[in-house]
This record gives sequence, structure tokens and C-alpha cells, in this order.
Amino acid sequence: MKIKENFLIDTIKIVEVNIPYDTPFQISGGVSYSRKSLIIEIHSGDVVAYGEAAPFESPFYSSETISTAKAILIEELIPRVVGVEIKSIEELNNILNKNIRGNNFAKAGIETGYWDLVAKKNNISLKSLIAYKLKELGTSEEYLKNKDYIYSGVSVGIPEDNSYETLKNMVKEYVEQGYTRVKIKIKPGWDVEALKHTRDVIGDEFILWPDANAAYSYEEGLNLLKEIDKFNCNFIEQPLDSNDILDHTKLMKKAKTPICFDESLKSSMIARQIVEIDGPKIWNIKIQRVGGLLEALKIYTIASHNNIEVWGGTMPESGIGGAAILALSTFEGFKYPACIEPSERWYGSGKDLKEIEMDKEGKIYYKEEIGIGEINSKNYNKYGTIIYEYKA
Repeated sequence: MKIKENFLIDTIKIVEVNIPYDTPFQISGGVSYSRKSLIIEIHSGDVVAYGEAAPFESPFYSSETISTAKAILIEELIPRVVGVEIKSIEELNNILNKNIRGNNFAKAGIETGYWDLVAKKNNISLKSLIAYKLKELGTSEEYLKNKDYIYSGVSVGIPEDNSYETLKNMVKEYVEQGYTRVKIKIKPGWDVEALKHTRDVIGDEFILWPDANAAYSYEEGLNLLKEIDKFNCNFIEQPLDSNDILDHTKLMKKAKTPICFDESLKSSMIARQIVEIDGPKIWNIKIQRVGGLLEALKIYTIASHNNIEVWGGTMPESGIGGAAILALSTFEGFKYPACIEPSERWYGSGKDLKEIEMDKEGKIYYKEEIGIGEINSKNYNKYGTIIYEYKA
């Protein structure tokens, strides 16, 4: 099957959405009360496609924010692609990356929108397009296998009242809802005891790992790993600075608990370098962080040939952005329950731009729709405002 990828982009709109969280979400770097995000609406003929750029409002996770993403989209990225017949997904990536360093979240907004456009124009699902591209990239046969669902894991933020009792109640409630893994956010002063109390609730065998979001120095990380080895965690996610690949590699050789890369894994180039220095062998793939789906597929392909285990991460995005990582996470190389969670967990019932649902076994099924499928127009109009439009 040959898929047509060359299409003319007539118009791009930026729709800024702001969906209140059901409860605030706190990590080591800050607290969020709503999901403010940029939906990139791409028009080509009679087809409308959707991508998402979803950095945080403050630069505690990455150097990008909603404000910086808006600026680079309006000033640089959108004018490059509107009115242009894009020959392929690869060419689109080349256009977005030429002489523009970083700004991966902004690029991901346009790039994932173009994937939706290509899938819709070819009358196929996004997952089918991903499978097609993975074959082109030379992904290993084992990692090309896929299923129609993923297992969902819950990310438990630091309680606003900093209470271990609150943490235990949150964890208990989430496990009862069916989540198959617990990830707790940690920071200096909220780590070892938090893990202990979590284990008290879920038992010794339930899948558990802490996520530090780069909150520790090397020395702090070394001391922490010695302490948490006793909690039988699957791994610890990103203990050190996002730019520090070498110290993560040194750290992993001094402790029993494996290390997983999140913030450090910004590109396929870095993925290749991690392999070459024999660095951590568990990777969190986030489409937003790496600048789009194509780069995520390249990282996945590298993982497929180097015995690397991966899993799907989110910011979280709305269901529009979530649709892309859900499609990718159904492939065989994604070994751990994903950070893709039902919409209700973040926003309450029926408020997302595209609803994601989990069953009582913790499964989220991928629905074979054209492109990313239909969005909730009512919620899109309720929570979204067009802030920019560029026509050919």
C-alpha cells in the first residue's frame, strides 16, 4: 500500500484552550490548575485536521511555555508551511527544523496535525499511518506487532497539603478504579517516605515507580537510590538534570533500581548517543517533548534494535494530543503501562476535547477511526478561543 503524503495547507488556526483540572496537579517544579494548550487546526481543501502543542505555562518542565510556543508558531513556523504543498511528512519536519533550534512543543503542534491530515486524506486511521512509517524506518519485526489497547497507569502528584494520609487515600482510590501502575511524583523532602506509604497501600508486587522530574543533584540522586532500592520499584524516572546524560549513566551503575530517561530524551540523536555510551535502557517517549510523531518513531526504531524498553508519556495533553501517543503506545515495544489516562481523571466527566476512556481492568482501547477521529465540538468551542489565523 502506497500512502499519499503530499498536500497543500490552505489555512492554519491556533485555538487556545483552557480546561480546568478536576483537582490541581503538583510535580517537583510546580503546580497546575488547568490544562492550557494550543490546538493547531490545519485546513486543506475540505479536510480539517488537529494537532496539539502542550507545554506548561511556566518553564519548570522544559524551556518552552505556552507563551513562547505561541510566539514561535506565529512568527516562524506557521508562515513556513501555509500555502506550501508539502511533499511528505519528512519534508514537513525538515521545513520546521531548518534554522530553528529547539521549540519542540510548538513544532509538535503542526507536525502531529499534519499526520492527522495525511491519515484523513487517505481515509485511514492514525495507527495505520504510524505502522506504515515504522516499516519505512526499518523498525524491528518484533516492535511492529501491536494490539488494540494499552494499560493505563496513574500519575499521582504531590498533595497540596503535603500529607502522607492524603497520598495514601489518593493511591487507594486510583487502584480501586482499575489503574495497573502507580507513579508518584517526588522531590527532595518528599520521596522515601512517600514511596513507603504508597507501598503500604498497594503491596510489594504492584507496579510502582517514582518520577523526580530532574529535581536532584548527582549526590542527592545517589543517596536516594540507595534508599529506594528496598521498595522494589521498576525504575526511577529522570532523577537528574535534563542535560545530564553522563551522570545518569554513572548513577545507574551504582544502584539496583534502574533509571528511566524522560526530559533528557529530546531527539533521536540523543537516543543514539545514549545507546553508544551504554546508558539507561528504559525510555519514556513523549511526542510533545521530541517535536512530533516522526521523531518519536525514530526513537522507537532505535529502541527496537537495541533492547531498549519504552513506554508512552504525556504532559498531559488534551484528548487530541492524547490520541497520537495512544496510537503509538499500542505497539509491542511499549513494555510498561502508559501515562495515558482517562479524560475523567484530569477534567471530570465529559469535558475533554476528545474523550479517552478506561475500563475496570485498566485498559484503554484504541478505536479505529479516520485520522484521530471526531473531536467534541461542543467542548472545543466552550474551552477554546481562536487567537490566530493564517491563510494562503
